[in-house]
Amino acid sequence: MDRPELTAVLPVYNDLVALMTAIPVSLGVLERCADRFELVVAEDGSTDGSAEFVREYEAKDSRVRLFHSDERLGRGAALNRAFRASTAPIVCYYDVDLATDMRHLPELVGAIRDGAAIATGSRLMPSSEIVRSGGREFASRGYNLLVRTVLGSRLYDHQCGFKAFDRARLLPILDRVRSPHWFWDTEVLVRGQHAGYPVRELPVRWTEGPGTTVRPKDILEMGSAVFRLWWQIHVAKD
Repeated sequence: MDRPELTAVLPVYNDLVALMTAIPVSLGVLERCADRFELVVAEDGSTDGSAEFVREYEAKDSRVRLFHSDERLGRGAALNRAFRASTAPIVCYYDVDLATDMRHLPELVGAIRDGAAIATGSRLMPSSEIVRSGGREFASRGYNLLVRTVLGSRLYDHQCGFKAFDRARLLPILDRVRSPHWFWDTEVLVRGQHAGYPVRELPVRWTEGPGTTVRPKDILEMGSAVFRLWWQIHVAKD
């Protein structure tokens, strides 16, 4: 295949059932985003047959690529690996459960074409439409307020799994990102803003997936990660 204009990445860990829907839906939407694209499944040490399923799809459609890891890297580390390996000028990723309505993807990619270094979906902008339990809603708003207050971010939502990047401007940021897992999203957005990059935030329609809960332990880890990043940026100058 010729050099793609767009690389879309699906981070995956034991998500076989979700992949069965996500791959065909993705291919249909990506056709509206770019003439030449690739769909990379960043499969992170799954044990449920996810890798085997993607290999079968890869054999029949050259636009699909499997990036397999025998050991668990963490969601952020798997994304780093896929974005560094891409040759496309625009890269994006979204969660495999397609919680964010895929109708927003052309607009997300278009924001990068229009000059943004980073474009991110937002569940918390006034015009966003979300379906989510009260507990997760409270935790999300509290977390994002903490990020804005402590880290000086101008964004509403830092953890929405729906982002696109100008790859050339993303790579220097990735060299400084330390989080290998869930905090990766926040760290990339905050470091991008500190670098002076133009960041575009887009309201989206988002529906909570099954089996997601927020534990007290998660809230403590969120707060610790925010203050650790503040230290790295402002004290360690990293």
